[in-house]
Order: sequence, then structure tokens, then C-alpha cells
Amino acid sequence: MRKLLLSLFMMSFVLEICAEDGHELWLRYQPLNKAKVVTTGKMSPTIEIAKQELETYYNGASVTLKLDAKMPNDDGYRIDGTTITARRDIGLLYGSYALLRGETGESHPTYSLRLLNHWDNPNGTVERGFAGRSIFWNEKGEMRNEKWDAAHEELIRTYARANASIGINGTVLNNVNAKPAALSTESLQKTKEIADLLRPYGIRVYLSINFASPIKIGGLTTADPLNADVVRWWKDKVNEIYKMIPDFGGFLVKANSEGEPGPQDFGRTHADGANMLGKVLKPHKGIVMWRAFVYNPQSSDRANQAYEEFMPLDGQFADNVIIQIKNGPIDFQPREPYSPLFTAMQKTPMMVEFQITQEYLGAANHLVYLAPMWKEFFSFVKPASLKAMAGVANIGDDTNWCGHHFAQSNWYAFGRLAWNPSLTSEAIADEWLRQTFSLTPDPSPKGEGSIYSQLLSVMLDSREACVNYMMPLGIHHIFAGGHHYGPEPWYAPQGVRTDWTPPYYHKADGIGLGFDRTLNGSANVKQYPEELCRLYNDINTCPENLLAWFHHVPWDHKMKSGRTFWDELCHKYDEGVREARHFLAVWDAMQPYVDGQRFDEVQRKLRIQARDAEWWRDACLLYFQTFSHRPIPQDMEHPVHNLDEMMKFNIPISMYENPTQGYTK
Repeated sequence: MRKLLLSLFMMSFVLEICAEDGHELWLRYQPLNKAKVVTTGKMSPTIEIAKQELETYYNGASVTLKLDAKMPNDDGYRIDGTTITARRDIGLLYGSYALLRGETGESHPTYSLRLLNHWDNPNGTVERGFAGRSIFWNEKGEMRNEKWDAAHEELIRTYARANASIGINGTVLNNVNAKPAALSTESLQKTKEIADLLRPYGIRVYLSINFASPIKIGGLTTADPLNADVVRWWKDKVNEIYKMIPDFGGFLVKANSEGEPGPQDFGRTHADGANMLGKVLKPHKGIVMWRAFVYNPQSSDRANQAYEEFMPLDGQFADNVIIQIKNGPIDFQPREPYSPLFTAMQKTPMMVEFQITQEYLGAANHLVYLAPMWKEFFSFVKPASLKAMAGVANIGDDTNWCGHHFAQSNWYAFGRLAWNPSLTSEAIADEWLRQTFSLTPDPSPKGEGSIYSQLLSVMLDSREACVNYMMPLGIHHIFAGGHHYGPEPWYAPQGVRTDWTPPYYHKADGIGLGFDRTLNGSANVKQYPEELCRLYNDINTCPENLLAWFHHVPWDHKMKSGRTFWDELCHKYDEGVREARHFLAVWDAMQPYVDGQRFDEVQRKLRIQARDAEWWRDACLLYFQTFSHRPIPQDMEHPVHNLDEMMKFNIPISMYENPTQGYTK
């Protein structure tokens, strides 16, 4: 009996230490405590972290960390055997993580600015966040844990460590829909505390600002950027910030968009507002990231407005102002063409804004690996034409950080692509899988096939599958009203501005489906280079995956497959459903190779995804069928729901904000 009890105890102990909750992300190194690390030059907090990481986790006898002023003047590193060389301290830290993941050779970042944008609010909520509450702010508008207890400091350090491991070097701490109080002295003191924790990991902090702050917290009667009192107020505020945080990065600004204040409220241009802020930041080497996400309900085509507002200002922005542009012209859709500003603006520094959080891609319920989407963008926009990359973070205080274990891969992929946009989606997914799940290239027993390769394929295919079961063939923005989770292509209540309703975008009628952006329509195609303008303008040459984006496509238009547009649409939706079910089947086969907790949690999410895919297919096809008046093809699975049932189903906003509850239909 004693031996049995001891055996049961040992089994429970092994299960406990092997339990996985995802909190360690891809940094699941096992302590070895055997490497001796030799450093040359003066020790710093950053080099000390690198030394500690290698001494604890490196599977080798010794490592040398060497600073070399002859190296290129950036954050890069060189790994020769067990010697890591860099120009800067942070390069040695980046090189240490690279060595731990098995890299060799020399590597340098494409962009000097590689930032996360947190959409965190003073009350602790996170806009478009699906992984719990803010890790920075609480309901009192202060930094989390007023006295910064040890547990919370460790949480922030883990966050910083994860970012450093993939080369992210900047963090915007608050929502672009910024509250003026972010610049209050009390709030800035909290910002200083977090800056102090992030600094050794090479991360500078930035703040989103409310353009009307001189009025809201400064007591002025105007925020006109050309007003001397306003300029003086901003200068004093910036001096106050840099006195607290000498390496403060600068400001992110959302102005004159979705009701946010901006220079246009005072008869000034975006350049007037951005340059005023740039001037007061420049003595401190700070920057302004001015967002180009602008639109209003009067525009005939929302996709046109950013170009129309910013192109006349090309060349008028200060050299420390960077225009931050979303990858597509609408708003982080599952598929969009690239924003034409990227190839049109030739005299203005630009940076791309990707969305890591899955606002339009199933929140934290759907497995959607986003590297293929971002690589698609770079197939049109040359990385060298940009100054920086920013990603809207998907991080909250959930134990696994991102709400879905596979959503961690998008945080990882963003960092790796911000360092090197030439990396392939497959290479990044392979890195992440090996580090996160400790999978060998073939974990399955001999003769059963490679489960690993199937799981890798799931990641690589997941974005296209999501497009198929949500909005194939160029359809876009047909999400539910009030949130962006499920389908409501019929949503068009009175009193809601039209460009917040799906019919504005899909324009389904008895003739066909899609938004006419040709030269005979809104002329959006004219904003693209001549070659693409011709390509997109012709319905016979326009890529079919963007067909309904640029054309009002007749239901009987013949597709490359030989099917009509209607039949192709039906098959695409059904293909997406079948792919979502396949993802679940592949994961089910992973059970022998994955810890129990993460297996169960991912399986639950994939079941939700498969059901949601059915919901999307049935709701969209049954609704669009009321316009096409054509039958569902017989060689595919038919909808299993009724349209009237779909139109009555609504998700409470609270469930959208906390998708871990799941949805029942």
C-alpha cells in the first residue's frame, strides 16, 4: 500500500509539473544552469539579463557576449559558434534569444521601430481585446496594483521578456481613442513606473494622446495647433514627460476620426497638427505617429477618404512625423487590397499598422494565423518603403495572455516580421510550434503520418479558411451591428450611419453583389498605380479574391472555375466550413502529444470555430439567395439553419468582449 501511495503521489507530481496553461508563451526553456557566460566591456542591466538567460537555459558549456563598435549601428547581432557580438547592449540580448532558438550567423532589423499598440482604457478594459483586462491600467485609471507588488512586476517583466525575445522595442500603453487624463501628472508617474520595468529589455514607452488635451486638462479655450498658448502648453507637457522618462518614445495620435478631436476642428490640416507636436518633441528625439485612419459618413466611398485627405499633404510633414496607415483602406478586414497611400505618398515617412488582435477574425475563438495576411501585404508594398511597423496588441491579463493558445502565434509572428519581413509564414509558424508545444518535426509514431506537418498546414491554411467561411471573393464588412463577431449582412437599422452597415459594402440586389469601385463607380481603382488600376478595373482581369471589392459582380458572371459567381460563392462558403471541421480533426489527433489542459482548451475553441463557420455560411448564403433567386448547388452541403432563425440571433456585447464564454446558436 505504501508503494502504491508513493506511486500515485509521484504520478500526480509529474502531472502537476507537466501541466501547461500557456502563460510561458513560446519561452518554455527548461533550466539547465550549466553554461558559463563571459562578457567583455561594461556590464549593464540589459547585458545582465542576457547573461542570466544564457546561464540558466543554454545547453552548452560557455558563451561569450562581446560589444563591437565596428558592427552596424543598429540592434543587430552576430552569432559565431558560442560568441554573440553586437554594437549595442540590446543586440546582445536579442542575440541571446536567437541562440536559444537555434539561430546562427548575422541578423539586423529591417525597422528601427517595432511597436505594439495597446488599446487599453483607464478603467482596465481593452477595446477589441479578447483576453481579459489590461495588464497596465485598473478601474481607477491608475497603473495596475498601486504599489507595484512583486507579482505584478513579474507579470510586466514576463511581458517585456516575451517582446525582447522577438525584437519588439516599443509599447504604446493606451488606447488610440485616448482620454485626456493620460497626460495628467498622476498618470505620467504611473507611466514612468512601467517604463522603468521595460527599459532593461530595450522597450521604450509611448502614449496615445487626445488632441483636445489643452482644453480638457490644460484649461485653455482652444486646441488650435497654431495658437501660441497651445504650443506653449504642449511644450511644457513634453518637458514634464521627459523629465520623468528621459527615453520616452513619443505620441500616437488619432485625430478627426470617429468623433475624436483634431486640427480640422480649428480649420487646420493634419500636417499642422502633427508638425506642431513634432516640433515640441524634436529636442528630446521624440516622434509623432499620426494615424491615417480617417473617414466620415458623407464620403461616397469610405475606401477613398484617407487618400483624399493625406495625398494633398504629401511632403508637408516634419521629419520626425510618421504617418501610420492601416494595411488596408477600410479596417482590418479578413482580406483587403493594400491601402493605396503606401504607393502614392512618395515624400512622407510611413509605417504600417497591422491588427494582431482578431477584431474581425473570430475574436479569441477562431484559430487564424495572420502571418500569411501580412506577407500578402508585403507582396504589394516594399518593406524598404516603410519606416516602421506597429501591431495592435492582442494581450490581456488572461493566464495565456491572448485568450486562445494559437493567438500567441500572431504576437510572435508580428515581432519576427517586424525584425525581418522576408521571413516566410511557414518558417515563423515552425519556430513558434517547436518552441510552444515542444514538437519535433514528426511527433507521431512511425507509420501514422506526420501530425506535426498537418498542424503546420492548419496554421498556414487558417487565414484563407476564415476568408472563405466569412467573406470570400472580395466581400467585406458584413459583420453584426454593435460588434464584429458574427454575420449580419442584413443589418441596416434607421438612425445608424450607412457606412456602419453591411449593405453599404455588399450592395446585393437582383443583378449581383459587390461595391463598384471601378472608374465608372467610386473610382477607387484610380488611387492605385496604373498597372493595378487597369488590372482591378476590368472584371475579367481583377483577381477573383478581390472581385466583389472592386466590382458589382453579376450573379451569372463566369468564374475561372467554370462556375457562375453565385455557385462559386456558395462553394467558397462551404469550403470554409469543411476546412474548419478539418482543423478540429487534426487537433483531435494531437491529443497524445499535447498536455491535457491546452489540448482541451484549444479543442473547445476549434469546436466553436466549426459551428461559427456553419453560422456564417448559412446566414450569408440564405440572405444573399433572397437577391440571387438561384438554388444552392447540389454538389455541396446545404445550410442547416433557417434565415429567419439567423436574423433573430444576437450576441450580447458582453459575450463578444469575453469570448471565452462561447456562443450557442
